[in-house]
Amino acid sequence: MNWSGLESLLSGVNKYSTAFGRIWLSMVFIFRVLVFVVAAQRVWGEDTKDFVCNTQQPGCTNVCYDHIFPISHIRLWALQLIFVTCPSLMVIAHVKYREGKDKKYVELHQGSHLYADPGKKRGGLWWTYLLSLIFKAGLDTSFLYILHRIYNGYDLPRLSKCSLDPCPNTVDCFISRPTEKKIFMLFMVVSSALCIFMCICEMIYLIGKRVAKLSRIQQENLQRSDQFELTNGMGCRTDPTTKGSQLSLSRREKTKENSISTPL
Repeated sequence: MNWSGLESLLSGVNKYSTAFGRIWLSMVFIFRVLVFVVAAQRVWGEDTKDFVCNTQQPGCTNVCYDHIFPISHIRLWALQLIFVTCPSLMVIAHVKYREGKDKKYVELHQGSHLYADPGKKRGGLWWTYLLSLIFKAGLDTSFLYILHRIYNGYDLPRLSKCSLDPCPNTVDCFISRPTEKKIFMLFMVVSSALCIFMCICEMIYLIGKRVAKLSRIQQENLQRSDQFELTNGMGCRTDPTTKGSQLSLSRREKTKENSISTPL
């Protein structure tokens, strides 16, 4: 597996991520991918050769090893890293789609742009980014649950008893370096839990920012409507005292005119 190619592909996510997203990506590559490539693969490298059972029955050791390790930690973590990092590609694909759409719009409309910034998390891109966070947190949680169910609470016992065919009776099997493997397993579990926490924080940040923006727009619209009603009310309002004084003045003028026009 070419992890450097995956790193270069996902490095573009930093341009469209929030601060929480950049921290998540750094944690994935430093605490998970780097530890996986440098240390974890060596710890579980030749585990089948170091797995020993106190029997000479052909096939018994292989059957017991398959029972104790239904799936290798290395392969499970490799699948986890691939599945967890894939949702980030949704964001990159959506941004590329926007850029292509904006390019066609510019060619048809002589320089005017459809998007001011194709990487701005608005509209459909905002929903794509939020879904990618949900997928990443859900996949990490699912793999942690699978690991918990397979290995009985992230435990690797020093001694395991196996009584499966073709073993003639219950045999004792021993795992090589169980303490070291348990430490690495707990480290990967804690790293996954921290990545889940960062995804949740980023979701709360995005939703809170969106709600604050909508409430601010709604408040500005209310202020504008109130100001518009106040302006219209001042322009159309009539003072009843002014109207009464104007009527009395017109009546006095009419009485004066009648008195002048009457012959003596």
